[in-house]
Amino acid sequence: MSTDQPLSAHDCALLDFERVAFTLEGSKEANIRLVLEMSPTKYYRLMSALIDTRAAFEYDPLTTMRLRKSRDERRRTRMEGRRADRGRP
Repeated sequence: MSTDQPLSAHDCALLDFERVAFTLEGSKEANIRLVLEMSPTKYYRLMSALIDTRAAFEYDPLTTMRLRKSRDERRRTRMEGRRADRGRP
């Protein structure tokens, strides 16, 4: 996904869903299937690429930054868990 292309209606729908997903009843995965009619795997793959685009940031900066921060924290946790000296100074 190019960072210079405008968002499609589908891209906007993904960001809109993510913005309100926590307010919906049931699991997020079930709501992804019900509302967006796609598998959670596909949703997360598309969102991962989408949040790195300038257009997504311009459309919804708060959601985009929240998702980027969450992804970066998960990556940091995974990388720190792989350290051979775990906890040693």
